[in-house]
Amino acid sequence: MQIVLCGVPQSLVIGPLLYAELSEVIMRHSLDVHQYADQLYLSVLSDDASVAVERLDACLVDVQVWLRASRLRLSLTKTRHVARVRTAVGQGGY
Repeated sequence: MQIVLCGVPQSLVIGPLLYAELSEVIMRHSLDVHQYADQLYLSVLSDDASVAVERLDACLVDVQVWLRASRLRLSLTKTRHVARVRTAVGQGGY
């Protein structure tokens, strides 16, 4: 029996160098990035929902291209869009 002194979060299959490359791909799109364990959340705040979705879509396309080039894949069953639209105060905004 061996004692494990460190580990990798569940589902995380990339090391620090590939993670740094992936981060560069995402940062090109100027999105907000939030991380928790092995999950990555990308968000954008816009006055126009279609602009927000376009920016997220463009980033995900670039991420998929990078993943394929790195012989990895995006789990489409775990990939979701959540668009938040800024509205005027008093009109149902957040």
